[in-house]
Amino acid sequence: MYPEIHLFGLRIYPYGIMMGLGIVLAMTIFQKKCKAIGYDEDSTLNMAIVCVLSGLLGAKLLFWITEAGAVIKDPVYYIKNIGDGFVLYGAVIGGVLAGYLYTKAKKWNFLKVFDIALPLIAMGQGLGRIGCFFSGCCYGKETSAPWGIVFKNSPFAPNGVKLIPTQLISSLADFMIFGILLWFDGKKKSRDGQTGALYLILYSIGRFIIEFFRGDPRGTVFDVLSTSQFICIFVFAAGLMLLYSIHKREGINVHEDDISISEKEKEMRIDKAGSQSDEQIQDANKGK
Repeated sequence: MYPEIHLFGLRIYPYGIMMGLGIVLAMTIFQKKCKAIGYDEDSTLNMAIVCVLSGLLGAKLLFWITEAGAVIKDPVYYIKNIGDGFVLYGAVIGGVLAGYLYTKAKKWNFLKVFDIALPLIAMGQGLGRIGCFFSGCCYGKETSAPWGIVFKNSPFAPNGVKLIPTQLISSLADFMIFGILLWFDGKKKSRDGQTGALYLILYSIGRFIIEFFRGDPRGTVFDVLSTSQFICIFVFAAGLMLLYSIHKREGINVHEDDISISEKEKEMRIDKAGSQSDEQIQDANKGK
């Protein structure tokens, strides 16, 4: 569409603007939400910066891994064009890993922070995919459908051909996930980690399906699945395992509470029986 926009003699890149907007919005909301639950504002800002940088590094590393053959063949080209080529899953993995290490160092509740961050990641992804649409990267397969998109001056997508707008489909899916997570997180019965686990499940399902309609080269595993689809399997499993562990831990806590309640009831019955015995003895003494 519009990989570059010239305004007042300036060259503006919509992809970078949308990515930057997503990062700034996510960091701002993240900082406020962490402050609301008692975490230091400066520390949460530092954490957000560390996670963003780690996410960018992870996205770039995973891109180089998926394009290892081309990178080895012409490393100078990829170094010169360091700003191009990022894999979203690499950003998520890098950011979450950095967040985990940071919260452990600060002795914070990782799952609480996890639940705050993951919906914001979905929001940022939705904005970022709009940037992909402007740039023409992450494009879809050819289609004859009336809703196909034709690029005219994209440096990435085939120009003059109707393509499935996978960027916009991905963006819509990300915003839907963002809305679902906000609704779920607002429920009083939600437990720490459940919102983040739900993100892992929903995003991996959506991404796995959308990958079938992508037309850009992005690496394959066993010549069957794309690299992202292969990662989706493990992310989906991780989400299910996290939900199961939370449910199991909750069941143990409920069982322990039931035991403590039963013990208290026994103590109350013993005390009551003792009081009744004392009253009977006093009545007997009065009769004498």
